[in-house]
Amino acid sequence: MPRFFRLRSPGSRAFAAESARSRAPGVLLLTAGLTALVTAGALSAGVPAAQAASQDVYVSPAGSDHAPGTAVRPVRTLERARDLARSRRLTGDLTVHLASGVHRLTRPLQLDARDSGRDGHRIIWQGSSGTVISGGRRVTGWRPGPNGVWSAPAPGGLGNTRQLYVDGVRAQRAGGKVPVTLTATDTGYTASADTLAKWRNPGDVEFVYTAGEKLWNAERYGLGQWTEPRCPVASVSGTTVTMAQPCWDNSMKRVIFPDIPGRTVNMVGPGTLTNGSLPAYAENALELLDQPGEWYLDRTRHRVYYKPRAGQDLRRADVEVPAIEKLIDASGIHDVAFRGLRFSYATWLTPSSPEGFSEIQAGYTITGTTGYATQGLCQFVAGGTCPYASWTKEPGNISVTGERVEFSDSVFAHLGAAGLEFGTGTKDAVVRGNVFTDISGNGVEIGGVDKPQADDAGTTRGNTVEDNHLYGLPREFHGGVAIINGYSQHDTIAHNQIDDVAYSAISMGWGGWPDKISKPATPNLSHDNAVRDNLIFDYMQLLDDGGGIYTQGITGTSIADGEKVTGNVIHDQWGLGKNVYTDNGCTYETIEGNVLYNAAYANVASRHTDYRDSLGNNDPTLIKGNYWQQGDPDSDNKGLVTQANHILSDPSKAPADIVTNAGLEPKYRGILGVRVPTAPETPGRVATFAADGKVYVAWNPASDGAAPTSYTATASGGKNVTIGAADFRRTGYAVIDGLTNGTPYTVTVTARGASGVSVPSLPSAAVTPGSGTGALAAAPTSLKARASADAVALQWTPPTVTGDTPVIGYTVSVSDGRTVAVHGRDTLISQPTAKALLRVVNGLQPGTKYTFTIAAVTATGTGTPASVTATTQSN
Repeated sequence: MPRFFRLRSPGSRAFAAESARSRAPGVLLLTAGLTALVTAGALSAGVPAAQAASQDVYVSPAGSDHAPGTAVRPVRTLERARDLARSRRLTGDLTVHLASGVHRLTRPLQLDARDSGRDGHRIIWQGSSGTVISGGRRVTGWRPGPNGVWSAPAPGGLGNTRQLYVDGVRAQRAGGKVPVTLTATDTGYTASADTLAKWRNPGDVEFVYTAGEKLWNAERYGLGQWTEPRCPVASVSGTTVTMAQPCWDNSMKRVIFPDIPGRTVNMVGPGTLTNGSLPAYAENALELLDQPGEWYLDRTRHRVYYKPRAGQDLRRADVEVPAIEKLIDASGIHDVAFRGLRFSYATWLTPSSPEGFSEIQAGYTITGTTGYATQGLCQFVAGGTCPYASWTKEPGNISVTGERVEFSDSVFAHLGAAGLEFGTGTKDAVVRGNVFTDISGNGVEIGGVDKPQADDAGTTRGNTVEDNHLYGLPREFHGGVAIINGYSQHDTIAHNQIDDVAYSAISMGWGGWPDKISKPATPNLSHDNAVRDNLIFDYMQLLDDGGGIYTQGITGTSIADGEKVTGNVIHDQWGLGKNVYTDNGCTYETIEGNVLYNAAYANVASRHTDYRDSLGNNDPTLIKGNYWQQGDPDSDNKGLVTQANHILSDPSKAPADIVTNAGLEPKYRGILGVRVPTAPETPGRVATFAADGKVYVAWNPASDGAAPTSYTATASGGKNVTIGAADFRRTGYAVIDGLTNGTPYTVTVTARGASGVSVPSLPSAAVTPGSGTGALAAAPTSLKARASADAVALQWTPPTVTGDTPVIGYTVSVSDGRTVAVHGRDTLISQPTAKALLRVVNGLQPGTKYTFTIAAVTATGTGTPASVTATTQSN
């Protein structure tokens, strides 16, 4: 077993020998590389070693709860260790030593005020090398069946679960296109045939409404392009599909303002599921299990079904299903630390219940039988519950409320809800030096949104999330974010690396949406929060309308105590949005000294009217000293101050002090080597268009723990093309050639990575190649050019008329004789949404006038050009 953490404590040889016998075969632990950064804390200054050791508690999976909990005779369960720690009189920090091996929980470890530190000392739950706190149950007894699908009895007592892992790699619930045509009704759908009624367990099926921009012929579903709601099917009778309540009503009946057509009273997204209320795909049916890596739990027959990936031997594999929803459930604790642990294999069953997952934003959902009509609607509707926007938060598999609680040097992986949740009122908590990955929802949640105004006990304050690596999440509820912070004071989110995430990386604040109806944002207690020195890249890989750092609502009482976003390096955004996104009602935010590039369609978006008075000013915002491609000039736009920013001529020209300081600090960078094995996630939202003998195909890479090395796009009939991940990043699309004009084709896409090949994507809509008319694109519009001494920041809007095919790129001709090819995903997604593009042309001479000629490129050729001039600044 690879080294994970080294135990240093009295009696550790005997303890390690005991724990070695407890290691479950086949449990995949992380590769070596995560160094213990905080000492075990068994000895307190001035306390003799023997005295400190005598108060410590030792626990091993091979121990006995009849034992005294010494190093030689450890207890077996965490609950017994907790009870022994409660009984100790503390003469120093008390350490609960968890031996190497898998500590399996059958119920959450419940902690309360009795489990807190006392008399100035702490309680420390300290892991050893390979310590895993698991809510999983092993699945054994596998037998082969038809079509390469294996099955095994479900573990005894397992009622339901939403995840399955094979040798530590997350499997994908069986899913696919709904095999009938659906027409929405008040209670669900009418199907074109009774196919679903003939399935084994139609009441277990879940419909998924994948959201996103309308790229080419890809359609938009969901409750806003930042959401991915899910609703279970309640029953199917003949051709009548009845959806589960209240999920269906909460997703289909959101109240519309009577005097503002199309605007919901919650002011977040549409009132009903879009695209005719049709699901993008169905999930959780045995009849859909047809691809390697897919699985299904038949609850009626108590069997688990799985189709192995290449090289998997289920007779020898460690197959785990999460059986509980929380690993740690702690309320009212203080002065407690959790160090050197791995938290794995917990699920979350509410989305499988009639509540479903009727998403609002960032994992918050509408719940309850009248949720759509009342929840969080407060003063805006009769009977609305208060405060405004107090919707239901996604729970954490590790849930803590208290003061001076620490999580360090640990791994949160293979989890089915949010990873770590600090509840409202948590103070002075620290999350440092951890890895968060392969989590279904949000990574870290701080506080909440139920108490915009609170007394001291209800105020979230002084918490630090620092030097963590969050990547490859969320894996199931894709509208989640890596770190979400509600209403709080003096919280710091710093020096984290966040990469390969499906939506926004960091979300701050809440309650600003009333500015959509010319009303002020919800007053709240937030002030003096800081988001600084983080490294964020490859974010918004699946959904849209978010940012690397996204802020919503009032952040303080003045620029002096408002939120500070400083020293961050944010780049390579996949979906529509911004590097730093100051959304509705965001007031008193300072954005200073950041390095921001490769966003679609802005580095910073900031202008919103301040409706706290009738003066017509903008929300006070300071944008100062950033290095970006946006190039906005200095101005004071009614309180929106843009000052002393710099055009970033090339990422390599960014100030070294900002770049080297962003992300993990040097002593924590070793955790970047800690990788959880994972197969590439299925590419999402495949879109196509046809040209002469060709089909062009684009897709979203989705979040992934191990970046794919290549993709293969396959047209119906078998023609395919493989494109390297670097080339796909550069162009944003692939081309399948040699197709027959007049024949319709659909396309699927798979991703290949170090851990194998993904499940194929859903097929695209059908397109038919043809010779076309030869029509080219019109000229781009709204050209702008902003100059520094050696570079010009260009901005333009795509042409409204594109000819035979959509835009796939641009050419920029410079009057010094150069021609620059413009590719990338932003060139594709900006065209159907009429969003601006940003590019910087560098290598220019100071004090020189240049002309830039821009033309759109389609599959037919290069379209009509448009030009703009700019004179570079003199040195």
